[in-house]
Amino acid sequence: MSRQDQVQSRHRRSPFTLAVFGGLLLLVVAGFTALGIWQLERLSWKRDLIARVDARVHAAPVPAPARSEWQDINAAADEYRRITVSGSFRNDGETLVGASTELGAGFWVMTPLVVADGATVFVNRGFVPSDKRDPQKRPGSQTDGTVSVTGLMRMTEPKGSLLQSNDPSAGRWYSRDVAAMAESLGMKDVAPYFIDAEASPVSSQLPVGGLTKIVFPNNHLVYAITWFALALMTIACCVIAIRHERA
Repeated sequence: MSRQDQVQSRHRRSPFTLAVFGGLLLLVVAGFTALGIWQLERLSWKRDLIARVDARVHAAPVPAPARSEWQDINAAADEYRRITVSGSFRNDGETLVGASTELGAGFWVMTPLVVADGATVFVNRGFVPSDKRDPQKRPGSQTDGTVSVTGLMRMTEPKGSLLQSNDPSAGRWYSRDVAAMAESLGMKDVAPYFIDAEASPVSSQLPVGGLTKIVFPNNHLVYAITWFALALMTIACCVIAIRHERA
């Protein structure tokens, strides 16, 4: 056997090695393809979610769920529904929750609203800047008597923000945790959701309502293209390897 034949023999892969290598590549391609298909399914789901939420936000307001319906409320079916409710604010239970908005840093004003049957719904009446956290510094911001509130239904935000936990004993709130706020105030029969109140007709009035941001990140098409591209690149590498082996 010539020296060239000996070199070629040493570099030639065995059929078993080639089969294992090919099988692994097929698994990788199948995995990338499956992930791409999954992202396309997520894209369809996300577009449907955006369409449903958009329809809720622009629909005519409906009465807030009665106490008997609370157990059936869930984010998928109810969040961002436009609802209306009447009752009396318990201004002594006003709770300030840290907020960062297009108007700057400050607080959401969360106020319990007692309805006719004695149940309570927390209302996010809107935003106040840090220097207006004291109700005495924003005259007319606390409403007495029976009022009607229209806004978007929001799900409770338990425990706190990503970086900071709520500290009820110190009066530090970083998320709108309805159950925790109710407990800190000694309140019962509180709805498991809150209402983001719509903007007041008086633009200069505090708190400033209507600042709800509805944003759903939708990068699933980009992710799908990335996974399919990786699958194609893997196939291309496989073809190149086979040609090189045959050569």
